[in-house]
Amino acid sequence: MSSSEVDKAAEKAAAEKEAAEQAALPYQWKQTISEVDISVPVPQGTRARDLVVEIKSESLKVGLKGQEPILEGKFPKRIIVDESTWSIEDQKSVEIHLEKVNNMEWWAHVLTHHPQIDTSKIQPENSKLGDLDGETRAMVEKMMYDQRQKEMGKPTSDEEKKMEMLRKFQQQHPEMDFSNARME
Repeated sequence: MSSSEVDKAAEKAAAEKEAAEQAALPYQWKQTISEVDISVPVPQGTRARDLVVEIKSESLKVGLKGQEPILEGKFPKRIIVDESTWSIEDQKSVEIHLEKVNNMEWWAHVLTHHPQIDTSKIQPENSKLGDLDGETRAMVEKMMYDQRQKEMGKPTSDEEKKMEMLRKFQQQHPEMDFSNARME
């Protein structure tokens, strides 16, 4: 087996393990760069008055009154409580919408004690990227590029610019010794 085949097999195994861990959670969730949506199944016929739902800036608790919580724990990052909501859907699921404080960051999990997902594999919806104004889109694309570069141990766009400036300066001043130059 070649190393790329080994890498692909390991990546497939990791993806399958992640999918199994996420499927075992007592809820489903999805996210965009700025928000998280959680769907918590509850017994058919459940009404809002039967529930205990506490959304705090750093934690969440969901359950039926008088019973152990279905889920309870801390968020990996803070949320904006006033812009986060919950509702009961068809008397069989609690739908929770959370607004992230940092809306430029992917979450690896909803609650810190639950299994994480590999956020480097998240592909933002291109239509969403296309909806951004030019300046914001350029900033998001630069952040995504820099994140990929860091993950590969390569220089970020700012570091590349510094190196290019130094290289041009060296070409213009061959008489100067740059052997002890440090990039910071």
